[in-house]
Amino acid sequence: MTPPRPAAAPALVAAALLVVYVVWGSTYLAIRVTVEQAPPLLGMGFRYATAGLLLGGLLALRGGVRRLRVSRRELAGCALVGLMLPVLGNGVVALGESRGTPSGVAALLVALTPLMITIYRRLGGDHPQRWTLVGVGLGFLGVLWLVLAGNDQSTGHIPLGSSLIVLFASACWGFGSWIQPRLALPRDAFVMTVHEMWTGGLVLLVLGFAGGERMDLSSYTGRTWLAWAYLVVFGSMVAFTAYVWLLANAPISLVATYAYVNPVVAVFLGALVLSEPVTHAVLFGGAVIVAGVVIVISVERPRRVGVKEKAGIT
Repeated sequence: MTPPRPAAAPALVAAALLVVYVVWGSTYLAIRVTVEQAPPLLGMGFRYATAGLLLGGLLALRGGVRRLRVSRRELAGCALVGLMLPVLGNGVVALGESRGTPSGVAALLVALTPLMITIYRRLGGDHPQRWTLVGVGLGFLGVLWLVLAGNDQSTGHIPLGSSLIVLFASACWGFGSWIQPRLALPRDAFVMTVHEMWTGGLVLLVLGFAGGERMDLSSYTGRTWLAWAYLVVFGSMVAFTAYVWLLANAPISLVATYAYVNPVVAVFLGALVLSEPVTHAVLFGGAVIVAGVVIVISVERPRRVGVKEKAGIT
């Protein structure tokens, strides 16, 4: 039986949450810029494959190649998470944005992830606290207000087909986040991230080439390359590692609050970079979302995790 992990320091949890909040909130804009010229699946595939190789190389330099060794069972667990997060999560979001979903709208749709996670938790026999459900519901209402009341004023026409694609990505990301603590995975979060990213990147590359996508590197502008590099370094190596670490060291309801904050960051960056209007719907909806975050964070504080919970036994 695997001994329980020691409780993570609250300051480390807060720092990792801040990284995921801010960096991932900005990646929707970077993805939108990237897929204007680069194909979505290949673009994200090379993003994760490159990030995995770079992070793996850094770990090998510091701890030797042996640090990257994992068992077959652990590799299978990493590959499953890589399928649900980088491939069916992030890769499908990029596909939706390439087909017309605005970056801000994509962030709003992905904010439904906590609702998906709550459904998975209940199906798995877990019973979230009442105030956790209140916080999730409040955040969901804020998202609905942003989408419905702000549609004509800020986002214009929202393509239904591409929006459904992003909703599917949200459901997959939620499932991957929920199931990760229940899988046999490397105890080192950095090693875990390396194997999740390179396996996910490889699947995206295979799907991209099989789907007829091709890269024309010479035709991409510096703006595209800058956005892609930002996704590799900050979106994948920094923020994805922080997210994976959080999944292993903090309550899932607390980790899921990133999906409430990311749309606020995305809307702010849209106004700052793309001069998108900040309407009363955006302000009110954002306030409701933040209120939901405060409730969930106050209820789901980091705690010492027992052996049974880490093993997925309810």
